[in-house]
This record gives sequence, C-alpha cells and structure tokens, in this order.
Amino acid sequence: MTQTYILRVWMPDRPGALGALASRIGAVGGDVTGIDILERGAGRAIDELVVELPDDALVELLVTEIHQVDDVDIESIRPAAEALHDPRVDALETAALLVGAPTPSAAIEELCVHGVRTVGAHWGVVLDLADGSIITEVGDCPSAAWIAAFVAGSQSSARVSDGDAGPSDVVWAPLPAAGRALVMGRNGESFRARERRQAAALARIVDTRFRELTAAARQQHPSARR
Repeated sequence: MTQTYILRVWMPDRPGALGALASRIGAVGGDVTGIDILERGAGRAIDELVVELPDDALVELLVTEIHQVDDVDIESIRPAAEALHDPRVDALETAALLVGAPTPSAAIEELCVHGVRTVGAHWGVVLDLADGSIITEVGDCPSAAWIAAFVAGSQSSARVSDGDAGPSDVVWAPLPAAGRALVMGRNGESFRARERRQAAALARIVDTRFRELTAAARQQHPSARR
C-alpha cells in the first residue's frame, strides 16, 4: 500500500541538485509529488518534499540513498498525518476565513486553530500581553508562564521583527491592536523563514480584523468608549 511521507532536506542551492535527489528517491520506487522551498541562503536551500513510497519498509533504504547525494542532509522525515493540501491555496482559504471572522473573539480563536494547521505546528496559543494569560489554545502547550517569558524575552531581542528569537522550534507574531500575540511550537523541528512569514502574515490579518470589529462595535454602542 502506498505511503506518503514529508521529507525535509538541506541541499545545495544550485542547478542539478534537486534532480540528483529526485533520482535517488526514484531509485527506491519513490515518487516526488510535491516540493516546497522553505528557506534559501548562503548557497543552501531547505526544501520540503512530499514523497510517495510503495511500501513503508523502504523508508530506511530511502534515507540511505539520499545520504549518497553530495551535500544533501536530511533534517526530518515523517509520515503525512492527514490529507495533503496545496499550501498556496490553503493559505488563501485561511486568509479569507480570518478576514470574514464575525467577532473579535472569533477572529482570535480562528487564528490559533488555523495558524497551527497552516504552518504545521504541534501546538499554538494566543497570549494576552497585558496579563500573560492564555486566551485560547490548541494542542499540548507549555505553561502560560513559560510562553509569557518567551514572548517578553523575544520582544527585547534585536531579532523581534522577524520572530526569530529564542528556540528555533517556537515562533511568535504580535497583534499590537489587540494587545495579544500568536505563539506556536513544534517538538524539536525548526520553523523556517517561509513558515515564520506565514505566521506573521496571519497575525497581521487578524489584528486588522480585530481593530475593524472593535471600532464597529464602539460606533454601534457609544457608551462602550467610556
């Protein structure tokens, strides 16, 4: 029975490198059905490939074959946990859903749920920056105190603009108008540049929607301003 795996590799960012890798995958009967570039720089690229194997017993042989390709390193290989989607279409559908959130609280809750799904995180929370409490959460999350300390430390870092401070398997993005932050994590697998940009973009969409909905509510109920 065909098995689908998500293969994340470091490889040279040069012509022919991907072809050499695909040839090794094909040598064990594998079929590359999807490729996504997660990060590029310093002559290297981090690619995520969707690979179908005719038998899960071939995983070890696949790893051995890939190790024969010069300058290619495997970061991770894991079975696809669920039906795969086109990441570009999925991102657009997520953005449309967040833009259409009917209330500020719904926007925050949907950000957490769909943020985790879109970037492939294992857990996610939306943190209240004023008191350090968790507004909503998905998955097996660290304590509120740990998450609040992580965000506070990241805010003081020079790298706060791209959410790249602290552990590489945790990513966060601020929602300034809402006074909240989206924080997501994995169990040991680093978030890459494209995934960090996705998290930041989703947070900006929801922060804008939160501001719009809050302003509309105040116009309908002027007493709420006092």
